[in-house]
Amino acid sequence: MKISARNRLKGKIVEVVLGATTAHVRIDVGGSIITAAITNDAVNELGLVAGQEAYAVVKASDVMVAVDD
Repeated sequence: MKISARNRLKGKIVEVVLGATTAHVRIDVGGSIITAAITNDAVNELGLVAGQEAYAVVKASDVMVAVDD
């Protein structure tokens, strides 16, 4: 895989839930769950299933930082 995004988090898919047009793919990355909302077509094209290794790729122009009061 070659991709320009630098925020690649490797993990294992724990759940794929198909909706009417959009699917939610949950990926366990070191004990934290990241949920991606992607099209059902993308799920099918990539052959995504629970138990499969995958990357959560984050591409954003801004990242905010927050702290508790």
